[in-house]
Amino acid sequence: MKNIVVLVSGGGTNLQALIDAEKSGEIVNGKITCVVSSNDKAYALERARRNGIGTRVIKRKDFQCQRDYDNALVTLLQEEKADLIVLAGFMTILGDGVIKAFENRIINIHPSLIPSFCGEGFYGLRVHEKALERGIKLTGATAHFVNEICDGGPIIMQKAVAVENGDTPEILQIRVMEQAEWKILPQSVSLFCQDKLRVENGKVIIL
Repeated sequence: MKNIVVLVSGGGTNLQALIDAEKSGEIVNGKITCVVSSNDKAYALERARRNGIGTRVIKRKDFQCQRDYDNALVTLLQEEKADLIVLAGFMTILGDGVIKAFENRIINIHPSLIPSFCGEGFYGLRVHEKALERGIKLTGATAHFVNEICDGGPIIMQKAVAVENGDTPEILQIRVMEQAEWKILPQSVSLFCQDKLRVENGKVIIL
């Protein structure tokens, strides 16, 4: 059974999707053992507590430099015996120290079909605002491993979602979450926990 540590900053809707998937048996050979927040007021912490999951808080501003923060986060994750780390709306930059310590063991969910509308500055509603400005007909979500390039890690799964007439960024955000993010994130986590993901030459092979 693999230990899953989920990193959050806000409401924790993706965390809830993972909790629900674990309860329904969709996540095979994995258990959410800790939720780590960059914000002690995050509602995600309450979601964790209600489901009997341990919580910890680590704030970037409590550390003088990125390296000190990275070292503290690596130590925390090692203490929690993390086999897999999931970024579920985590708004703090992970430095190279964390990424190298957990290479191909950090999964992020991004609300677009990478390589569209991704990279530095593309997060939250901004992704959907830019997608609607461009007039695209299909958007979606991408689950990927995290590397040193923002949203540039190996892609695990993607799911497309239709853009509809009259969509606002808020409406589109909810549709992408419901139809894509909340489906492919638990699926990707389950595949990892079953040792069914292999990274070769920067690409993910699903076994």
